[in-house]
Amino acid sequence: MAQLYAQPYDISTTGFYFETEEEYKKSVNALRNEYGDPVEEFEIQFIDGDAIDCDLANAIGLNQANLARFFEIIDEWEEWEKQQVILAVGECGYQFDNGTAPDDFDVDIYGVTSMRELAEQFVEEGLFGDIPERLQFYIDYDAIARDLAVDYSEAVVANSRVIYRCG
Repeated sequence: MAQLYAQPYDISTTGFYFETEEEYKKSVNALRNEYGDPVEEFEIQFIDGDAIDCDLANAIGLNQANLARFFEIIDEWEEWEKQQVILAVGECGYQFDNGTAPDDFDVDIYGVTSMRELAEQFVEEGLFGDIPERLQFYIDYDAIARDLAVDYSEAVVANSRVIYRCG
């Protein structure tokens, strides 16, 4: 559950907190400015909730147009799906619209915290071929990590460091 705040652009009106699309619609319909006119434009601010949902709101540019989709996503998507969209839209330059799904993006995410760990993982998985055990002590993981940094990047998502590559 996320708590959001609708800050009106009309300075004669006070905004409101809400946690569901229904609360938002009800408050918007009831809100009037000091002249009795309806208030229609708001800045939507993320106030409280899971760190992954906060990062998602920032990545997609949470606003009135995508608010309903945001509420769907935070309830339906798994954390890895949210992470995929956060990196694709927030870091790789992909666009987000109301029909966006995590599978729409070509982003590879690795659950390691440094390029060196990624280098070690790639060597262990055999990405550089079969390396005899007696030679494994001579591998320069830092050099491999520097090479990987050309195609891979680091980011912090929901307070966790990840390595990713945009396709």
